[in-house]
Amino acid sequence: MNTAPKTLTVEHFPCPLGTVTLITDDAGNLRALDFDDYDERMRRLLRLHYGDVGIEMGVAPEAIRKALAAYFDGDFRATDAIPCATAGSAFQRAVWAMLREIPPSTTWSYGELARRIGKPNASRAVGLANGANPIGIVVPCHRVIGANGALTGYGGGLHRKRWLLEHEGVLAPEKALGDLFA
Repeated sequence: MNTAPKTLTVEHFPCPLGTVTLITDDAGNLRALDFDDYDERMRRLLRLHYGDVGIEMGVAPEAIRKALAAYFDGDFRATDAIPCATAGSAFQRAVWAMLREIPPSTTWSYGELARRIGKPNASRAVGLANGANPIGIVVPCHRVIGANGALTGYGGGLHRKRWLLEHEGVLAPEKALGDLFA
């Protein structure tokens, strides 16, 4: 398990999906990434994982900001270089590490993810760990879908999961209802 940092830095970073909150530590690791409209959930998670760690406003390391900008510009491998550190159980960290192995523009089912971590009967536990992922986008939990190909839950909302998968070319862009009659 990673040792708890003494302080965490918070930056609000604009992206095509709205503003995301980046939480980094003094060593330059990304500790959390979540959408601003889910701020309370992220703060709860930070308290759970790190206790009463100090949180201050600041700027995330340039390398993290550049890699995220490159991802949104279409370089889907750019986030691979972002150093991440998480708390959580050993099982959760194994799931989160395996999420980073899902290639861009690819999806896996929860069952496939469970098989890849050596726990083929743990699809539900994998789903719970996936849902507790503190570092959205960079630890690409959006690339996990139901066994039948259905989009399933996403902490930032299914509309954002759909957008990310469309952005990566996994899904065809959804047409607005008005476009169907044009």
